Amino acid sequence: AYERRFPTCPLIPMFVASDTISEYKSEDKAIHVIERRCKLDIDAPRLLKKIAGVDYVYFIQKNSLNRRERTLHIEAYNETFSNRVIINEHCSYTVHPDNEDWTCFEQSASLDIKSFFGFESTVEKIAMKQYTSNIKKGKEIIEYYLKQLEEEGITFIPRWAPPVECKLESSTSHARRPVSPAVNIPDSATKEALNNKEILNTSGSTSEPTAGTPDDKLDADYIKRYLGDLTPMQESCLIRLRQWLQETHKGKIPKDEHILRFLRARDFNIDKAREILCQSLTWRKQHQVDYILDTWNPPQVLQDYYAGGWHHHDKDGRPLYVLRLGQMDTKGLVRALGEEALLRYVLSINEEGLRRCEENTKVFGRPISSWTCLVDLEGLNMRHLWRPGVKALLRIIEVVEANYPETLGRLLILRAPRVFPVLWTLVSPFIDDNTRKKFLIYAGNDYQGPGGLLDYIDKEIIPDFLGGECMCEVPEGGLVPKSLYRTAEELENEDIKLWTETIYQSASVFKGAPHEVLIQIVDASSVITWDFDVCKGDIVFNIFHSKRAPQPPKKDSLGAHSITSPGGNNVQLIDKVWQLGRDYSMVESPLICKEGESVQGSHVTRWPGFYILQWKFHSMPACATTNLPRVDDVLASLQVSSHKCKVMYYTEVIGSEDFRGSMTSLESSHSGFSQLSAATTSSSQSHSSSMISR
Repeated sequence: AYERRFPTCPLIPMFVASDTISEYKSEDKAIHVIERRCKLDIDAPRLLKKIAGVDYVYFIQKNSLNRRERTLHIEAYNETFSNRVIINEHCSYTVHPDNEDWTCFEQSASLDIKSFFGFESTVEKIAMKQYTSNIKKGKEIIEYYLKQLEEEGITFIPRWAPPVECKLESSTSHARRPVSPAVNIPDSATKEALNNKEILNTSGSTSEPTAGTPDDKLDADYIKRYLGDLTPMQESCLIRLRQWLQETHKGKIPKDEHILRFLRARDFNIDKAREILCQSLTWRKQHQVDYILDTWNPPQVLQDYYAGGWHHHDKDGRPLYVLRLGQMDTKGLVRALGEEALLRYVLSINEEGLRRCEENTKVFGRPISSWTCLVDLEGLNMRHLWRPGVKALLRIIEVVEANYPETLGRLLILRAPRVFPVLWTLVSPFIDDNTRKKFLIYAGNDYQGPGGLLDYIDKEIIPDFLGGECMCEVPEGGLVPKSLYRTAEELENEDIKLWTETIYQSASVFKGAPHEVLIQIVDASSVITWDFDVCKGDIVFNIFHSKRAPQPPKKDSLGAHSITSPGGNNVQLIDKVWQLGRDYSMVESPLICKEGESVQGSHVTRWPGFYILQWKFHSMPACATTNLPRVDDVLASLQVSSHKCKVMYYTEVIGSEDFRGSMTSLESSHSGFSQLSAATTSSSQSHSSSMISR
């Protein structure tokens, strides 16, 4: 069928003609190599052809047919402009290793443009366009000639066999593989394709079963019931990967449904799927994930304030998970539990999802391998863009993407507010392209109209908070009480260790002994961000800049105060002999922060050098009319034992060019919290200073 494309092919208009340059046939007729010079009329702009000085381009194509090995290799390269452009293409038809009645097709090409009269990018686009159209037409052309052969009465080609004398000689020396009989080529040949790889199933009803193990093929009823539609190649990939696991993997072998998820995640590339599957199996064993549902009980804080839960199923039978993200205090959960417990809870949700998929497969009598997630963003505000919280979210996404591929069937995002694009900009680069295609986003009440929620979920189970009649038992979330917050040290002592250290640090601030953090900036216009909580006492927050590097930090644990600072350190960087305005300068107005406040902010640096973040003890001012302190000030000072304050802080430096969504998005992330953060303040002075610096 392939040979019929020559000397010219009406289905390929640009293929004008071809001439045979050389031809070779082996004596036993097993090898046939033919080399042709092909003339192509490339679909390129007339001006480009005129500049190049050619109307046609010529390619050399070499076809090598090996009837003994049952392979056809096709190599092609350009003759025209070979000193400017190098094009190489390789195609191959081979017999499938697991089923000799299947023919595999594979195609690859490379393009290297050294120079082309200043039109390099145009030539690249033309080449890509031509190659893409050829790939799409390749299957159509081979099917056309297969059908043409059938119409002429040629329904099979006898298998090549060695000459009689060779055959007798070989039979006395070693056993030869049995030759299967000729088979009919059905009309449906080459109907399946995946990327640029195709399977031609040429097994006829009269063919004998292929010799091999009983696991060479999967039972058709089993596939239909538990796995869904699979092409012959996909089925083969599953068998081969499962067999490899059985031979090499020590431990529990995952079910076919789970192996299939990893194959789908890598477009059935066995090597890539095997790599990520092995990494995931190691991770599961290391962290005992298989037993998480039986051995781990979520803390009460999660049960009360994590606004998510399972809720019936969608119209396709997929389990439905509802997450009221807008009502969730992400910062409070991270501060009360730490990232470790939050990650473990998300993993338990995914494990429960896998279990529910298996149950629904049995209930509905068809394969269900993924679930639907409904995310309600009503109430989402800038507090949810709290930098450490977003960072924790990205780490969770990374773990889930690596270990639970192809488990999300559909994600419905409802009531997306105007702040949503900022969050999406931060999160989307970490989400796999295949997963991103499953997202459906509705703003406002759009989900109630055509193409909305009713297309995916039955009316009877739409949750009450979305205007439905079904009572949803998902927790309503709300603010996590600060009394449940824990220090970095307490979180570090947790025995759950799926991640490393916590992102927060603790510091003690004394009267006369501030705590200072050094940040070195190499590139101007970098962004320093901070987030801290004043756990005890009142402090003044400052930012300074110096061209000089401070001396190595001096830690003050006992020092002049004769007090230890358990659960926090005290570092002083600014030398006593330094003078403000000469050795260092203030780049932000001082910010007074009261006990219990949470402060977030950012500063766009104007110069490279050394920046010092300082938390200083806040002395109570005297009364304006007299030198006597006010009663309120005296009472407040009594609460600060030994003139000591305590803060928990987190800082990060990011390049402004790396922050997607522009600097205005970053600035707004600390200016405009809703009622969710009644006790939270933002550093407005820092905001205005950032604007000036920028």
